[in-house]
Amino acid sequence: MAAPDKPSSLRCSEIDADQTVPLRHSVLWPNEPVSHVLLPEDSAGRHYGAFIKSNPAPVAVISLFVEACPIDNGLNHRDTTHKAAVRFRKFACDPAYQGQGIGTKLLLHAASVASSELQATLLWCDARDDTRAWYERRGLTAFGDAFFKGPVKYIRMKIDIDTV
Repeated sequence: MAAPDKPSSLRCSEIDADQTVPLRHSVLWPNEPVSHVLLPEDSAGRHYGAFIKSNPAPVAVISLFVEACPIDNGLNHRDTTHKAAVRFRKFACDPAYQGQGIGTKLLLHAASVASSELQATLLWCDARDDTRAWYERRGLTAFGDAFFKGPVKYIRMKIDIDTV
């Protein structure tokens, strides 16, 4: 098998929600039916893929949704310090391309879009607990209590993107 292309040949661009499904399914929930990775709000989201020259399909995908951040300020109210928050969901990178900076570049691209096009000041997600350190190395911080989606433990992560 040929070595994967270097991330320098990487291109991040907007894609259709349908183009995210194969990676969402194979990376995030391979033992569930494909319907498990479809989101009712996909039609309202913005979806991005990372592409390399040798592969017409995205090697990483991420979806963005304008959604208030559920930071509990002690009064059970949503965070009001950020006028606009964007949630990223279904972030997946083909295992053959992990560890090459592709996910990082796609996440930075998503943060740039969230800031410049969606006027967000905060980017957040529900992260699998086993990826927490990866997100922390990229400047995200955990908040709230851990929770489970099926057998998988999650933690919420966020980053102020008006300073990224």
